[in-house]
Amino acid sequence: MEGMEGREGAIARAGEDVDDGVAKDSTETELTKILLLRAIVETRDPSSKEEDDLMIRRFLRARDLDVDKASAMFLKYLKWRHSFVPNGSVSVSDVPNELAQDKVFVQGRDKIGRPILIVLGVKHFQNKYDPDEFKRFVVYVLDKVCTRMPPGQEKFVGIAELKGWGYSNSDVRGYLSALTILQDYYPERLGKLYIVNAPYIFIKVWQIVYPFIDNKTKKKIVFVEKDKVKSTLLEEIDESQIPEIFGGSLPLVPIQDS
Repeated sequence: MEGMEGREGAIARAGEDVDDGVAKDSTETELTKILLLRAIVETRDPSSKEEDDLMIRRFLRARDLDVDKASAMFLKYLKWRHSFVPNGSVSVSDVPNELAQDKVFVQGRDKIGRPILIVLGVKHFQNKYDPDEFKRFVVYVLDKVCTRMPPGQEKFVGIAELKGWGYSNSDVRGYLSALTILQDYYPERLGKLYIVNAPYIFIKVWQIVYPFIDNKTKKKIVFVEKDKVKSTLLEEIDESQIPEIFGGSLPLVPIQDS
């Protein structure tokens, strides 16, 4: 009873109702738990007041509406963000070597408005001199694609193009770092990931990475057969929004120029 009363008190102290936009797209259970989670994390870390209700809801959904697990996840995120991105964002000058590879592009949207992120695996090489630069680059990319989301949309679509990928492009440590950042700090942001033109040798690396992918993320990953790339993409993306390299109309634009 004391725990229940404490939680009800936390809801009362939350003050205001959730944002109207969130209220329209949430269940009653979610609305109640958004208030509860906000009250808990604001007590532990006042900086959480700056985060909107959509952010709170994403962390809740990532933990199947378990408030205790979601609050732990959210507080971990806040601590990480303050220490790893102390200035609030990653600038171009923070990731010069990664940007120079011209391996990530953002343009176009799928049929429900999700922005499209394209990664060329053949252009990625392990950053042996500053592994944290790659981590900063992942944050730069994810923050950039999140700014491209229209009102009412919270997810993006990824296309990993692996044509020509070889062992020189293999970077298990980097892949795992990117996966950790995506799953732990950007939950419920990935809508779908298409992996196209994957060579056989990539499967060995994939088998190492796969156990670290959570079940929700696994369901969003689609390996596309080489002769069905365009037809598969057309199921959810209009041809005018498909990159030229996949038979569509859009030229690739480097993420720093998008």
